[in-house]
Amino acid sequence: MRRLFTIGYEKAKPDAVIEELKRAKVDTVVDTRAVVSSRRPGFSKRQLAAALDAAGIGYVHLQKLGTPAQGRAAARSGDVGTLRRIYDRHLKTAAAQAALGELLALLKAGRRVALLCYCRDPKACHRSLVAAQVSKRMRVKVEDLLPPVF
Repeated sequence: MRRLFTIGYEKAKPDAVIEELKRAKVDTVVDTRAVVSSRRPGFSKRQLAAALDAAGIGYVHLQKLGTPAQGRAAARSGDVGTLRRIYDRHLKTAAAQAALGELLALLKAGRRVALLCYCRDPKACHRSLVAAQVSKRMRVKVEDLLPPVF
């Protein structure tokens, strides 16, 4: 059975995230953030992609799998129910479905993929909803990675 990993970088340093990905033998990180700039050093798109490349891990940004602005606001306020409703609607859009298709193609090609987002807790993050959509379309075992906190 294929495995699909998820990881959040909240409260972690870039090196800890990369070590956790290497431990799980992930070969491709799929960045599921709508906005890839980060106030956390090392986690903006270019810096993260370069660090992953240096570690032998590929980087793919599927922006359309990111959470719309209203969903990000709900997540910041801790309103997971609203986040889920907004994100469920978003996932039905043609753009999100196309991005989901790209993710499925990576998995079908045998890539060991980790979905990346900010939130440490996968249950409070949209990446768990992405993983659920993948599980509906193919057999995968979802494993949430938790890098050590700083």
